Amino acid sequence: MRAFREAVDARDEAAIEALLADDIRFTSPVAFTPYHGRHITAAILRAVMRVMGDGFGYVGEYTSDDGRDHALRFETTVNGKALAGCDFIHVNEAGKIDDLMVMVRPLSAATALAEAMGAEFDRIGAEAAEAAARTQ
Repeated sequence: MRAFREAVDARDEAAIEALLADDIRFTSPVAFTPYHGRHITAAILRAVMRVMGDGFGYVGEYTSDDGRDHALRFETTVNGKALAGCDFIHVNEAGKIDDLMVMVRPLSAATALAEAMGAEFDRIGAEAAEAAARTQ
């Protein structure tokens, strides 16, 4: 999805959040249970950008024939571990992202990512709660 890729490349948090459906399901590579909702997903994505830093970059993009499913390959380094991964994106009829699943490898890098994201989770929860309160 070109708009998502461009927003991430630009580190444009508002543009990223604007692309998310209210009922988005986010499946993390390091958590068993998916997260549901735009606010928590946006907060997680902001934390991912902090953790992955400037070394993050997309290296490939694939789109289904109907244009609703996308795979964006990326590479980065987390705590000294080279990480490769893929964002699998589905868009709804309105063109909003309603499903985002992230997969990463190798295990050592996934573990480094889990540790780094774990350190962010208090902030993620607070940001999501604050955003939800603003919209009520």
